[in-house]
Amino acid sequence: MPAPYKDLRDFIQLLKKQDDLIEITDPVSTHLEITEVADRVSKAGRAKNKALLFTNVLQPNGQQCAMPVLINALGAHERMQTALGLTPDKDDPTGVNAYKALSDRIAFFLKPPKLNGLMDAMSLLPKFADLKNVLPKVTKGSAPCQEVVLTDPSKPMLDALPILTCWPDDGGPYITFGTVFVKDPDSGERNVGMYRLQKYDNTTTGMHWQKHHDGNRLYENAKAKGLTELDVAVAIGPSPHVTFAATTPLPPGIDEMLFAGFAHNTPVEMVKCKTIDNEVPANSEIVLEGTVPLDVLRNEGPFGDHTGYYSLADDYPVFNVKAVTHRKNPIYQTTIVGKPPQEDCYMGKAIERIFLPCAKLFISELVDMNLPWEGIFHNCMIISIDKRYPGHAKKAMSSIWGFGQMMFTKYLIVVDKTVDVHNISEVAWHVFNDTDPKRDMMFAEGPLDALDHATPLWAYGSKVGIDATKKWKSEGFDREWPDELEMSEDITQAVTKKFAHLF
Repeated sequence: MPAPYKDLRDFIQLLKKQDDLIEITDPVSTHLEITEVADRVSKAGRAKNKALLFTNVLQPNGQQCAMPVLINALGAHERMQTALGLTPDKDDPTGVNAYKALSDRIAFFLKPPKLNGLMDAMSLLPKFADLKNVLPKVTKGSAPCQEVVLTDPSKPMLDALPILTCWPDDGGPYITFGTVFVKDPDSGERNVGMYRLQKYDNTTTGMHWQKHHDGNRLYENAKAKGLTELDVAVAIGPSPHVTFAATTPLPPGIDEMLFAGFAHNTPVEMVKCKTIDNEVPANSEIVLEGTVPLDVLRNEGPFGDHTGYYSLADDYPVFNVKAVTHRKNPIYQTTIVGKPPQEDCYMGKAIERIFLPCAKLFISELVDMNLPWEGIFHNCMIISIDKRYPGHAKKAMSSIWGFGQMMFTKYLIVVDKTVDVHNISEVAWHVFNDTDPKRDMMFAEGPLDALDHATPLWAYGSKVGIDATKKWKSEGFDREWPDELEMSEDITQAVTKKFAHLF
């Protein structure tokens, strides 16, 4: 079934109908004020946590900006689920259940069911044929995102955008929710990611391509080939499912726009840029076109980051803007990051749930996983496993540390499959009661996230796994493992019936 909206504007109207968006007409500054409002709302609890549309936006000099600002659009489980065309589960405060429909579809294509004869095979053909119907399509001519084309650097280009300065000690204003499109210099394949861009002036930003991410890999590949620059486009305010796709940890060679189309059962319409050899989503609100020279670095930062600390200033590539194209009366979509919960928390939870089948395919013992918000996605992971042999928990730890961006996991907790990894109290009970620190902790060293400020070396340090599974005699545990306290089923049922008014 196609998604319930077609672009960002349609999504805003949908949120209005669901009473999940507040339109704010009071004047508000791009310098710190929008961040303060959005931060409070994101932490106000489910009833008050809504998307925000600021329609009276002031630049730091007091001049009114023609563009409204949308923020926190994906900052709740229900809004994130709606963005992916799923039916929101309002009775699921953890946000783990509603993504099952999409994750099951992914699991089907990763590992189709066993077939019993020709008829079974024939019955699956329509599902595989559906894939060709969600491939991105390039439209001819101009598109909505090119209704206005700005190429004169003597006139406002980036200066026309309501780019936020989020935190007091930030190095400057930052574009924080742009989907960055760049082509692989070897294969020509499209890569889409989300990287912050510090505004330096009217036509120049930083390009925060971290060491371990695809943007940096393509940048280094281009330098190795002797190129002088990379064409880069940044789409701001495409359809929300396209923005989400840019954040997903897809396997190499999988087009993020194909995944976006797959998630929505609708192909993403693309259009060729006006000044560079790239394509962007045709319904984007704003597009920045330009180049990244391969021989120029510039100091970028500090930046108030999702760790809750400022990431330190460092040298990064520069993005030279050649053109700004946008729709008539464009909407500027942005986000802030900081101490959780913020908008990125809900996006991260969606990634966790949707890509669980992919992780299970490579880590067969994995039953479930939870990336607690307090762990900032890469600092803590809790997994449950189907333990089948001695040392299985430690094997699972090694698998996690060797699997894609899970290599960044600094604290890894492993529990038995009977434990609900989303119940932090239950997990803590098993960790604190079922472990011996010396026996059950395994340390390793290796790459860590570049934003981790606590590592002894940049992007490199130690990791620890905690085996909180029930210990077996074959693992050297010679004592008797006690049974957990459980009431008999007949008493449970009798009390439930007799005292239902109490529970």
